[in-house]
Amino acid sequence: MFVILGGNGYVGKVFQRSLSAAGQDFTVISRKLNDYSTPDALLDCLRETSASFVINAAGYTGRPNVDACEIHKAECLAGNAVLPGIVREVCEHLRLPWGHVSSGCIYTGSKPDGTGFTEEDAPNFSFRQNNCSFYSGCKALGEEVLSGAEQCFVWRLRIPFDEHDSPRNYISKMIRYDRLLNATNSLSQLTEFANASIACWMNRVDFGIYNLTNPGCVTTREVVDMIARHVLSDKQFSFFRSEQEFMQQAASTPRSNCVLDVSKARAAGLSLSPVHEAVERALKNWNPR
Repeated sequence: MFVILGGNGYVGKVFQRSLSAAGQDFTVISRKLNDYSTPDALLDCLRETSASFVINAAGYTGRPNVDACEIHKAECLAGNAVLPGIVREVCEHLRLPWGHVSSGCIYTGSKPDGTGFTEEDAPNFSFRQNNCSFYSGCKALGEEVLSGAEQCFVWRLRIPFDEHDSPRNYISKMIRYDRLLNATNSLSQLTEFANASIACWMNRVDFGIYNLTNPGCVTTREVVDMIARHVLSDKQFSFFRSEQEFMQQAASTPRSNCVLDVSKARAAGLSLSPVHEAVERALKNWNPR
């Protein structure tokens, strides 16, 4: 029995679909019905289930984007830094294995040689460098809280997308934004991310941190060119001339644009398709609202 915290959110719903497709039993604990934000409350919730594995897909991302986290700092800190510690405390007390959905947004750029950051690399986009958004800073703190956690997976999601039109979908954002910043990034196809996360437990891979992004990286212009080829939008895409112009005109906080290395996930047998292939497939099967 899997138990999903945040199971009715954007990522949590994909976990539901993946578990259903795999024929696995699961329960969603809704915070609206059971506020699990304190150890005692979460302990009671999990004791009422027959949980064998807990998925923490809960968190605070801000709407419509991470700029909102600069205003709602208490909610961001509670959801992304405090809650993971509460889940750790309760799961370790119950001796339950579990997984936490983290973020690759705790990095910026790539290594000096152009390669992606591995799980062994310290975050370089966090409060400790004083260079990040409040969201990224809180996600980095969330990972620090889990340092040394028992029976715990940390799954790093990075710019989620799939074929379903949604305000949270990277492709949808590219189609709708008035102007875009050209940047190089790793991305995560949502279904593949959820499947790989679940496989961590089903295949009993080693506990720890895993970068679960589609191998390779892609630029904003490459994605826009693919969108144009699939005729998903007939608008003329416009780009900011620089990151400085983007910050001056469209954002109130710095953005993470980064590349992650997925060698550890590959070695563990966690399969995600190459990023360009995954984006092309999502566009080919695009499902508008």
